[in-house]
Amino acid sequence: MNKIVFVFFCCWSFGVGALLIDAKEPINIKAYTVIIDERKGLSTYTGDARVVQGSLTLSGEKIQLFSSQKEVTKVIVRGTKDNRAHYKQNQPNQPRFIEATALNITYFIKKEFVHLQGKAHLVQGFDSFSGGTLDYDIKNDKVIAKKSKDGTERVKFKIKL
Repeated sequence: MNKIVFVFFCCWSFGVGALLIDAKEPINIKAYTVIIDERKGLSTYTGDARVVQGSLTLSGEKIQLFSSQKEVTKVIVRGTKDNRAHYKQNQPNQPRFIEATALNITYFIKKEFVHLQGKAHLVQGFDSFSGGTLDYDIKNDKVIAKKSKDGTERVKFKIKL
């Protein structure tokens, strides 16, 4: 099965993304299967799905874009045990890209907030964090790490001063 490639030129916008320059870029999407339900404001991309807008990259087995009035409001990325969901974006206040992986990633666009759930790992600059769940507040440059609900995934972090 050939990959389906969609390019949205300013039809949809991630809006307030972490970088204003990213919000002005087109959204490029690749996947094996695409379902677009305009009435519900939901687009679902499955099979090695990848969304790129400027420096923002989201990838996973399944990606759902939730929109209202031609603006993406939330993105949910689902991975697998073997191939976790991935988030990467340049941040103006960081020396390197922010990169994160988890079984599930939810990106709340307007809140500028990324929630990582299940085998969560985040690299911010030269620091790294792991846990059952991680929350990354982009606007306030804040990371909150928590153990997994069953207690098997404790919080771990490495900070380079």
